[in-house]
Amino acid sequence: MITVGTQAASSEAAIKLAYEYPDDIWATVGFHPTHLAESWHHDPHEQAYADQEKFDIEKLRKLAQDPKVVAIGECGLDYYRSLGNQNAKIKNQNLQLEVLIKQLELAQELNKALMIHCRPSKGTDDAYEDLLVLATSHQFPASRVVHFYVGSLAITKKLVDAGFYFTFGGVITFARDYDEVIKYIPLDSILLETDAPYVAPEPYRGKRNEPAFIVETTKKMAELKGISYDKVSQITDNNAKKIFKIKLGDTDFIR
Repeated sequence: MITVGTQAASSEAAIKLAYEYPDDIWATVGFHPTHLAESWHHDPHEQAYADQEKFDIEKLRKLAQDPKVVAIGECGLDYYRSLGNQNAKIKNQNLQLEVLIKQLELAQELNKALMIHCRPSKGTDDAYEDLLVLATSHQFPASRVVHFYVGSLAITKKLVDAGFYFTFGGVITFARDYDEVIKYIPLDSILLETDAPYVAPEPYRGKRNEPAFIVETTKKMAELKGISYDKVSQITDNNAKKIFKIKLGDTDFIR
């Protein structure tokens, strides 16, 4: 399993957890775009202290050099929660781009994957469009993963052509919005995730999500792709090992 950091505090916690289970868990370190907003919400499960954490690339660089860290992120663009008047939105989105660039440069520097949070404004693909523009002007690491993907089929085709990977979680078990996109994306570009503790799959909706529930997401992915559960499990496992450079010997990636 890979446990994901969203700022320095949760990144440190992710690394600590990875060392508690050294054969089973790896970590990412990053700074989530919503932590840049003035309307930032303090979650005591992510950060014990109440003061808003400031982005510090040097702190992330130090954390990212740990051998248990396999990716930079979760970082990216979140226009869904970019609130306020037009000037405030533009200011926040420009800041998000600036911070994302610094983190993708760190991923390049350390030769690690990039875990991208990209959430567009409602009913648009705007954040994905900006991500594509960024990919033409900056050198992204070869392993660039768009987590909890929600893009349209049109933008999906462009992102596939640009070499991005995509993760899908429990939402695919109860919402049909993703079926067409999933059928289009090659399985060797897909990863499965929980986004725990959020978005538990059927039949666990309303409960705290957890890694064991990935079985239900795998079942639905197999149904949508028209192939066996075992084949989906094997291919997505291998994708994860390749993208995050994880060597497990004969150990399964998903428990």
